[in-house]
Amino acid sequence: MEKKMCVECSARMTARDEKLKSGLIARLNRAEGQVRGIKGMIEKDAYCDDVLNQIAAVQAALNSVSKLILENHIRGCVIKKINAGEVEVVDELISTIGKLL
Repeated sequence: MEKKMCVECSARMTARDEKLKSGLIARLNRAEGQVRGIKGMIEKDAYCDDVLNQIAAVQAALNSVSKLILENHIRGCVIKKINAGEVEVVDELISTIGKLL
């Protein structure tokens, strides 16, 4: 996916480039479908290993979305806030990365 930055970062909102936004939504739609598939597997008593493999695939898909949003946040919002003297954004970023890990 081409690297696109946030268009504008303001009070708890980020206007994202339309190409980035549509790519993120497409990835999330696929992950949502995978989760529904896992639910169906559970309902049909699918083999545990098969279910776990599908769960791993969903986790990987969500991690991919997280990485793209994090990169966009750092390259856009964080840099803009640091340049504006709002260095507390670094503490926020550290906390967010801690939650992701």
